[in-house]
Amino acid sequence: MTIRHIRMFVTVADQEGMSAAAKELHVSQPTVSQAIAELEKYYGVKLFERLSQRLYITKEGELMLSFSRHILDSFDRMEEAMDLTAEKPVLKLGCSVTVGTCLIHDILDKVKEKMPNLQVLVTVTNSSDIEQAILTNEVDLGIVEGIIKSEELLTTPICEDELVLVCGKEHPLAKAGKVTASMLQGQNYVSRESGSAERNQMEKKLEEQGIQFVRSFCSTNTEAIKNAVIRGRGIAVLSRRMVEKELATGDIVVLSLDGVRATRNINLVIHKNKYISKGIKLFQELVWN
Repeated sequence: MTIRHIRMFVTVADQEGMSAAAKELHVSQPTVSQAIAELEKYYGVKLFERLSQRLYITKEGELMLSFSRHILDSFDRMEEAMDLTAEKPVLKLGCSVTVGTCLIHDILDKVKEKMPNLQVLVTVTNSSDIEQAILTNEVDLGIVEGIIKSEELLTTPICEDELVLVCGKEHPLAKAGKVTASMLQGQNYVSRESGSAERNQMEKKLEEQGIQFVRSFCSTNTEAIKNAVIRGRGIAVLSRRMVEKELATGDIVVLSLDGVRATRNINLVIHKNKYISKGIKLFQELVWN
């Protein structure tokens, strides 16, 4: 039994005849008759009776008709919804904070130019949250810096990012430029939240130098961290991309430590079993080129 069978059955009931139904559906009468016969055979009931050259629906037919109308209505609504989705597809994108602040708007402008009907819904949070969202299909794609742990996800590098140790221009270390491990020892530290790529990656290199900080300020918000650094609350590790403006104005200063440099890839991330829609394919092509 198919939607085609049901549609023919409802049309026969509405038109009160096989010939009229065939004309309405633009098919031959034998085609309609065969569809009704197949339905009757499938359910083992008689759907119509022919009396005095007229067609009458049976009790069994009336029962099936009530369900059939609901089925066709739901099917037609589904068809309309799917057509609208095809006309205005949606892509759910997850971005880490650095990407959401520094990179994503240029990418979105390119997407709008190439595929104006594609609606991109963007979520900006830390990399570990984006990884989980891809695994649970809450987002279709992710663009994150740092390490992706799940073997279910495929990562493709699209550009490189550098992490830098910074302080405010009024900080005692600001004029030093180059610093040593002993100079950093016990300094107040403005840090990201647990799960942040910055906190996991750069701190490991600093710990290898035996440097221990005093965590004086912790935030999930990069702007809050930058403001804390500018106001002298401590030093921090941030993406160079995130502090380009402050470096240009001199409000923030990069501290150079011999032997400690951290770069990381910014990766496009997708589930290995994800269906590649036109929107996803376009997005991949734009960020890879």
